[in-house]
Amino acid sequence: QVQLVESGGGLVQAGDSLRLSCAASGRTFSSYAMGWFRQAPGKEREFVATISRSGLRTIYADSVKGRFTSSRDNAKNTVYLQMNSLKPEDTAVYYCAAGAGFYTNYAQYDYWGQGTQVTVSS
Repeated sequence: QVQLVESGGGLVQAGDSLRLSCAASGRTFSSYAMGWFRQAPGKEREFVATISRSGLRTIYADSVKGRFTSSRDNAKNTVYLQMNSLKPEDTAVYYCAAGAGFYTNYAQYDYWGQGTQVTVSS
């Protein structure tokens, strides 16, 4: 069992940056790949980024590639999402998730945080 708590969301202007954090409970954090997803009102949950157990591999959605960076600190049981050059279309609730594999499909993740709101004004 893994419990995830996201933080770092907020209201920013277009072009600003935010860093989201996702703190995990338990001693097995390093055995999970971690994913970031987001969901805007009226839209389906969409993939943002995933990072492997070691943190050496990452995959990003095309919409965020070059602007967002995911990293993790296994000693701190925390995964991060650095978001730069934010756009109004990045507005959504952002979720972190833990899974057994390095996936881009949200259905393949086992544990989810409660989400943190990111709002980008134009």
